[in-house]
Amino acid sequence: MARRRRYTPKLKAQVVLEVLTGGKTPGQVAKAYGVRPNSVQLWKRRFVERAPEVFAGDTAVNEYERRIRDLEQLLGKKEVEIALLKNFLGGRG
Repeated sequence: MARRRRYTPKLKAQVVLEVLTGGKTPGQVAKAYGVRPNSVQLWKRRFVERAPEVFAGDTAVNEYERRIRDLEQLLGKKEVEIALLKNFLGGRG
């Protein structure tokens, strides 16, 4: 049985971009890179389907940064509460 070849993400992107911008058919690009035309079609479909995720990354990063800020503020408040309670309990003893 033939061993399945693995291609790097960089090569896949290069192949897909050539299909999208180079004015060549997927078959022509596949032949030039020594890959199967079906693979080129699959990579192209995945690329186009996931393209919005590239731009969604900015939103996701902003959301994570906001969440971290909120958690840091909460942590600061809890540290103050703990210090006050220690002071209160320590002063009664």
